[in-house]
Amino acid sequence: MERPQSSLLRTPLTSVVAQKRSKGRSFRQSYRSCLGAASRLGLTPGLTARRFNTSRKATKSQDIAEKVNPEQLSLLVRTEWSLSYVTPLYQFRHTQLKSYGRQLSAFIAAEEQQGLALEVGGQQNGLRISFSVVQGMAVSDDDPETVLIQIHSKPLNARPDEPQRCIWSGWLTCINGNSEYLRSLPKDFTCLPLFGCKGAENLSSLVKSWFQKTFDCCFGPLEINHTSLQWLVALWTNCHSESNIRQLKMLWTLQAAPPLQITYTVNPQDAWELWSSVRKASEEESDGAGEAGCIDIEEVTRFMQGLKSHFYRHFRLDLSAANLSYVSTALGSAKFSGRIKISSSRYVITTLTLLTECALLKMPI
Repeated sequence: MERPQSSLLRTPLTSVVAQKRSKGRSFRQSYRSCLGAASRLGLTPGLTARRFNTSRKATKSQDIAEKVNPEQLSLLVRTEWSLSYVTPLYQFRHTQLKSYGRQLSAFIAAEEQQGLALEVGGQQNGLRISFSVVQGMAVSDDDPETVLIQIHSKPLNARPDEPQRCIWSGWLTCINGNSEYLRSLPKDFTCLPLFGCKGAENLSSLVKSWFQKTFDCCFGPLEINHTSLQWLVALWTNCHSESNIRQLKMLWTLQAAPPLQITYTVNPQDAWELWSSVRKASEEESDGAGEAGCIDIEEVTRFMQGLKSHFYRHFRLDLSAANLSYVSTALGSAKFSGRIKISSSRYVITTLTLLTECALLKMPI
């Protein structure tokens, strides 16, 4: 393994601002509704035993470009999204999306009239809002179809004949969601737990507020924690043989005074050889008893430990005392603060499957 590029940067920790949980009628009703569902259904595994998977299928290239609308897919990939979790939506209907666009537009206009949403992105009035189904994203029979939301408008200095442009985008999805949990929900609830958005923060807040009031749900920030980031490192490295990851870049945060941020860049072939050796050792230890095509958390841990040991040999700095806060390859990037960018359409499903699991686990119930 070549000596990785590294740098020590004395920078303050990025604070993750926790979104204040709504204390209004919507959250209370949603919480009671879900609790009521649990009591009516009994102690179902879906509601009481949600845990982070310790084993998952090895990443495989899935060409969804043949199934998903090209315009919708191009928006989903190569864009950095800010993530949130969403509790189940009450009486949400995929057949009413056109009506939802009109309702959300009217809601934003009403907020503007009250002075609560002035200067929405510096745009003219007359927002055009569209809801659409992203066909071809659902993996299991229990997954609801992904929903894409777009807000179009004109800049204030636009010519009269200039077309509107998209100023805000968002989507709600559930990819390979926990089937026991999804089946345990009453029929009036639709579970689309993963929400991503891109655009002005005030528009994001308005969209979330409308969803909360209309579908009796609540939103919360979705950090991509240390364990999930390690899974992404392993899953993306596992793709190197068929899709060159170009380089593996990680940012580690060391609790010190002041905190240290350590950038660790690894040659892709070196990362692949280390990962291959970990996989081979696991297969030899299990003597073929393990499930074919699956990656265990033990392999992820060994792989990360190998990377840390290599770093320690060269720089005498133990990363075991640090937290992983950012990972990046040619296939995508992810930040602890809850920002994700998927750079290859072939690995959208794998990445969103992990993030769906994170969202389901982060929900309060």
